[in-house]
Parts: sequence; structure tokens; C-alpha cells
Amino acid sequence: MHSKKIWANFPVSDLQRTTRFYKQLGFKSNGSSDQLTSFFFGDDDFIIHFFLKDILEPAMKGPVVDAKAGNEIIFTLSAGTRAEVDAWEKEIREAGGTIISQPEVFGDNYYGFVFADPDGHRYNVFQM
Repeated sequence: MHSKKIWANFPVSDLQRTTRFYKQLGFKSNGSSDQLTSFFFGDDDFIIHFFLKDILEPAMKGPVVDAKAGNEIIFTLSAGTRAEVDAWEKEIREAGGTIISQPEVFGDNYYGFVFADPDGHRYNVFQM
């Protein structure tokens, strides 16, 4: 099997809130409609589409999990320095994200934290 591309689709309850959150964090928009808002992540332009839950759920052929009640998946965002990790934590909090864990050292060479966007989708931020 060879796939040309991979991207993620997340359910959200409020497109305007989601758009504001990711724009405030500086992510580049990949467009939007009345059903979704989409952003590029990282140097390789990984795409995450944020669909209204009522639009995405039928396409998934099953119920969407409540991301605020449990974990569905966690993406890791790579930071270049510890100072960048600390700055991102502040930016995310100011943009309306929830800091799940404060920046801390993990293992020998990892420094980072976990946050959730306004719909509960979780991300790691790591400097390695």
C-alpha cells in the first residue's frame, strides 16, 4: 500500500472558535467553508481538517468520541529550544487552550508539556 498523503480530521463544535484559536497560535490556514476549517502544521505542511461534528460523524460510520472525556490521539509538535516550549505554553494558554501539564523534563533529552484545544484535542509539545 502506498499513500500519497496523510492528514487528520477532527470534530469540533464551533468553527469560528477553532479558526481563531489556531490562527492566534500562528498556524497557516488551508481554507475553510461552512463545514470545516483547515490548517497546515509543521515544515511538511501536515494538514488537520476541523469538521463540524454533525458533518464528520456520518462519514466516520460511527460515533465520535468526546475528546474532553478521554483521549483519541495525541500529535506531537516539535519545538527547537526550551525557551520556545515555554513561550508556546504561554501563547496556547492566552489563545484559550487548556494546559494539561506544565513544561517539564522527560527522560534524558525531552522537555515539554501537553495541551488541549478548545474542543479537547490533545497535543504534546516537545523539545528533543
